[in-house]
Amino acid sequence: MEVTLLLRQLHLFERLKDATRHCHTSGMRHESVAEHSWRLCLFAYFLKDEFPDLDMDRVIRMCMIHDLGECFTGDIPTFEKNAGDEKKESRLLRAWVDTLPPPYREELTALYAEMDALITPEAKLYKALDKLEAVIQHNESPLATWLPLERELNLTYGEDAAAFSPYLTALRQAVRQDTVRKLAQEA
Repeated sequence: MEVTLLLRQLHLFERLKDATRHCHTSGMRHESVAEHSWRLCLFAYFLKDEFPDLDMDRVIRMCMIHDLGECFTGDIPTFEKNAGDEKKESRLLRAWVDTLPPPYREELTALYAEMDALITPEAKLYKALDKLEAVIQHNESPLATWLPLERELNLTYGEDAAAFSPYLTALRQAVRQDTVRKLAQEA
C-alpha cells in the first residue's frame, strides 16, 4: 500500500482508540472499541487448538475488522442499535472499503460478506467470540456500571451464537456462572 494511503488508513483506525463502548473496564473507565477488538483477536488466537479444522487466521482477521464501521458511527450498544443504525454503518463501511486498492478491497469485501452471512464455521466462531467477549468484559466491570437490563441480558447474551459448538456452549455456561456469582455479590 502506498505510504500516504497507509497513513490515512492508520489515522482512520486511530478513531477506534477514542470510540468508547458502553461497557466499562475493571478499572471503571469506558472500554474502547480498539481494546475490545484487540482482546477479541487474542481470544480467537488462544482457541486455535480447540478448532483445528478452522482457518483461525481468517477468524482473527474477522475479529480484527469486525468493528471498523464504528470508525464512522461510533459504538451503539446492541440493545440500542436499530435497523437504521445498522444500514448506516454498513453503507459507510462499504463506501470506505470501495476506496481501498486491490487486494485489500476484494479481501475485505469477501470477509464482510462472509461475516454478514454467518454460514461458515469461521464466521460463526467470530460472532460467538464477539458476543462472549462482551459478556466477559461485563463480568469484569463493577456492577455499579451495569444498566438494569444487563443483569438479565448477561445471563443469556451469546447463547444462540455459541450453540453450534460444544466447546463454546461449555464456555458460555462458565461465563454465565461468573455472571451468577457477580450478581450474588450484590445480594
